[in-house]
Amino acid sequence: MEVQALLITFREALEALLIVGIITSYLKRVDHREYTKYVWLGAGLAVLASVGVAILFQVVFTGFAAMGSETYLKIGIMFVSAVLLTQMVFWMAEHSRNIKESVEGKMDQFITTGNVIGMVVHSFLVVLREGVETVFFFAAITHGNIGAAMQGWGAATGIAIAMIVSYLFFKGTMRIPLKTFFKVTGAFIVLIAAGLLVQGISMLQDLNIIGSVMPHVYDLTWLLPEHPIDYEHYLRDHGVAPVFSGEVGVFLKALFGYSSMPSLEEIIAYIGYFVVVYLLVTSRNATKTKTVVQALEPKTTKKVM
Repeated sequence: MEVQALLITFREALEALLIVGIITSYLKRVDHREYTKYVWLGAGLAVLASVGVAILFQVVFTGFAAMGSETYLKIGIMFVSAVLLTQMVFWMAEHSRNIKESVEGKMDQFITTGNVIGMVVHSFLVVLREGVETVFFFAAITHGNIGAAMQGWGAATGIAIAMIVSYLFFKGTMRIPLKTFFKVTGAFIVLIAAGLLVQGISMLQDLNIIGSVMPHVYDLTWLLPEHPIDYEHYLRDHGVAPVFSGEVGVFLKALFGYSSMPSLEEIIAYIGYFVVVYLLVTSRNATKTKTVVQALEPKTTKKVM
């Protein structure tokens, strides 16, 4: 859970800090430092609003738990989070190149019209979006216990690393291109999304909401059990211990959705997810390449006979 929280908070906090940093740096460059305080005001209000969303979410989840329906909410959160995480990766890959120009263009409009409220609202919405997404993802990886994720070392470490990276970026000492940077972290985020998808399907099967053609395609408990209890039971039944500890399995299950005895549907969903992501990536790249080629092709005019 902590590694998941680290990756998620790092991505979300870095995105928010980069956009706010671009705004404040631009205001300084065009000699309009007086507007900087309004940008930070909007960001600060968004942080408070995000905490409020987390508290509200926890209250709602507790209400579902009281009605005995929290399991269904957990499953829904997992599926929605898998979609949102995937969308987040694609959005950043799409906009990481021109995000600076886009943000600066909006700031130009606000400066020209003297729209202070617009600056506050813009920075508020930018940070709030990341905050709400973080709350939702924390609910998914902790099965509803958002407070556990917020209080752990993973969330704090992710924010700290994001602050350091953004500082180095704006000081000009970080030479790694942002696009490459987001590609690497995006790969880990995609793995987390795939894990959440598979865990959601597994929970549906445990509740007998969906069946299974083959409940256990293979059994890797002898090599890597997914829980310490499985480790103890295997040792009791076979007289020998599995190769790896159940704690390792818990870590991999939380991070990537590992299962020592997956159903056929889980395997199909896991592989199918990566196939879909691959097809989306290749189709987008093909579209971009086609657009570039068309832009570079010389325009021809028909001769009038």
